[in-house]
Amino acid sequence: MTNDKLQIGVMLSAHGHRDFEEPMAKVADLGLKHCQVHWAAETALEDGQALRQAADKCGVTIVTLWAMPPGRMVWDFVQGPTTIGLVPPATRSMRTATMENAARVAGAIGVPSITTHLGFIPEFPGDEDYFGTVHAVRSIAQVCQSEGIEFWFETGQETPVTLLRLIEDVGTDNLGINLDPANLLMYGKANPIDAVDVFGQYVRGVHAKDGEYPTDGTHLGVEKPMGEGRVNFPVLVPKLKDKGFRGVLAIEREISGPQQVEDIKRAMAILDPLC
Repeated sequence: MTNDKLQIGVMLSAHGHRDFEEPMAKVADLGLKHCQVHWAAETALEDGQALRQAADKCGVTIVTLWAMPPGRMVWDFVQGPTTIGLVPPATRSMRTATMENAARVAGAIGVPSITTHLGFIPEFPGDEDYFGTVHAVRSIAQVCQSEGIEFWFETGQETPVTLLRLIEDVGTDNLGINLDPANLLMYGKANPIDAVDVFGQYVRGVHAKDGEYPTDGTHLGVEKPMGEGRVNFPVLVPKLKDKGFRGVLAIEREISGPQQVEDIKRAMAILDPLC
């Protein structure tokens, strides 16, 4: 196992902010220098430039723009397959265009990648929606190539083998995985330790998040503070390093307020000796 030290960062939401310096300052206040920024895929270049200026002022590096496409999305097992990501045909064309916009903004402000959820990718490669998703991803990836950036996929709604197949079928050399180990559990798709054996060579970013398996057929499993869920970070992090991962572990805690800050600090304490 390599001794190269990994960096710890944090997930940052830029939705609804007029002054990007405020959320960036919170990253710096935690003693961190890296973040993944979650924002709307259709956001204009002017806002992207303001975001980059705020990051530079606070000494924070933006690892990826996590681009949320527009439209209704329901995060469950019943409505999720027809509403999330690039898979649903009714919104695919519109969302592809907005993701291409996000790629151009990221390229213009010097952010090296964009990330999104692709959705419930069909496991059968002959499915019409699988073919359509591959085509959409390839179109976005080609725009990313023209901007000199990568296109990453956050894990969650798809099995590891399905995501691996899609990467192979799209066929561009700028695709990567933004591993959310908790999502693999919360969607009931895989154990994250085993998933790394399937697609570990493509992992470029990590959402350091914890969670549980689902307990019914409608709702996702519950997200938890790091150390209280089923993600075995003491096994996962060294395994990622063995697979060649050299990126940033971006802590994600899907709550707000003072408790979120406390949970992030606790996660930092757990991850630091593993890095």
